[in-house]
Amino acid sequence: MTKAEIVEQMAKDAGITKAAAAAALESFLTSVTKALKKKDGKVTLVGFGTFQKTRRKARKGRNPQTGEVIKIKATNVVKFKPGKKLKESI
Repeated sequence: MTKAEIVEQMAKDAGITKAAAAAALESFLTSVTKALKKKDGKVTLVGFGTFQKTRRKARKGRNPQTGEVIKIKATNVVKFKPGKKLKESI
């Protein structure tokens, strides 16, 4: 499902215009992004799941073309853990 399809479905379900639905979705995405940027970034949507920022350690990798060992920098990543209702519905 694409962002446009989500906006269309939101507009249909809520009985609002696509522009209003797009603005609401954009606001939601901005809010989630801001929350995850914080030090202990975590967003919990009860029944749906939890988005949590975690730190991935630096590690060694291998260039598949040359076989050369390379260093991969440490980075922040977002992990998603589905909630009970989401698990049951799938």
